Amino acid sequence: MLEQAKRYTGYTAYDYLEAGKDFKKFRYAEQIGRVPAYTGLDLSDSQRERTQRLLRDEIVISLHDHVQVFPEDMGQLREHIRAGREPTGYLGLSRSGMTAVFDNGMDGTCCISSDAGWKYTDVLFDLGVRMADIAHQDYVIKAESLKDIYHAHETGRLAHVFALEAATMIENEVDRLDVLYGFGVRQIGIAYSEANMLGGGLKERGDGGLTYFGERAVERMNKLGLAIDISHSGDRTAMDVIQKSTKPVFITHCGSREVWPTNRMKPDAVIAACAERGGVLGLEAAPHTTLSPAHPRHSLESVMDHFVHAVDLIGIDHVAFGPDTLFGDHVGLHDAFAANLSTKEAHGRVEYPKVEYVDGLENPAECFYNIIGWLVAHDYSDDEIRKVIGGNTIRVLEEVWV
Repeated sequence: MLEQAKRYTGYTAYDYLEAGKDFKKFRYAEQIGRVPAYTGLDLSDSQRERTQRLLRDEIVISLHDHVQVFPEDMGQLREHIRAGREPTGYLGLSRSGMTAVFDNGMDGTCCISSDAGWKYTDVLFDLGVRMADIAHQDYVIKAESLKDIYHAHETGRLAHVFALEAATMIENEVDRLDVLYGFGVRQIGIAYSEANMLGGGLKERGDGGLTYFGERAVERMNKLGLAIDISHSGDRTAMDVIQKSTKPVFITHCGSREVWPTNRMKPDAVIAACAERGGVLGLEAAPHTTLSPAHPRHSLESVMDHFVHAVDLIGIDHVAFGPDTLFGDHVGLHDAFAANLSTKEAHGRVEYPKVEYVDGLENPAECFYNIIGWLVAHDYSDDEIRKVIGGNTIRVLEEVWV
């Protein structure tokens, strides 16, 4: 973890309002030091300096994270969500070293008006409120183009890219994609585990593939310049999207089913097809996802087993990282919203030891220091590291963002 970014001046979420008067006040989880620091990296002084240099000087992009802070008492989670004011973790982000983060919000659990989530008006409210907060400070900037990402890098800021894990909220209204783009959304998933009007999700017993409406939506996303994510789509739907899209697509947060055989992982055939069309796989680190036989207790090492496999499969030019972390008790979130997040169906019947957190990849503040440190310790070159921490993502965005 780096020292606090000089550009960050201490702003906390919704400082422009009066807590207790303008919005309900909650006690939130610590952004730094909530769990013990990772001790699995045994770096020499020169390796540590190299890790810090790469994190400080290079463009570092998370393809998928959730940068909100969650209540300290997860028993208050639904009450907190219904208040409709998710706080961004500015302090934690200031220690992350990231240049840009694709923040996917929490719209699968955006239960402001309905416990089912994914309601269009709720999603717009969530996006608008968080954008208003970002507009009241100077460190995190709303990013809608590569120019914004480069500007953040040059000025010591962090570029925040609004993204959504699924297009469920557009229902059968393709023009809603234009509205979301107008709000500033620049990346969107097809389905989140459950099937929707566009196609099948990974939890379903059968996957009918991309629907005719889904084809229209993919065409519109290409025209708008919306990056497409197929992480939670069913296998057939994912393949259909790869073939239908005229632009490369992302698997923003996932791993290989050949390494860990659950529905939440993608088959190597899908990963290879994505890469063949120019796309990129971002490695996932949400609790109990990217496990491996060598490291079934989820940690940085488990995730990097998927990384090594992916590099062997599709080459280092098509691999990145989308850790899928947040500030707070991620396991507690999964327990509280097991039905919304389809955790049972995603993990299937594969047995694994439950952990309290993913050691080394617990929150957005620590992820990329530990990822780069692991790569340095395993003798990857500076050029190879530049590719997987940001360069590969930029190459795709140069083609996708119009």
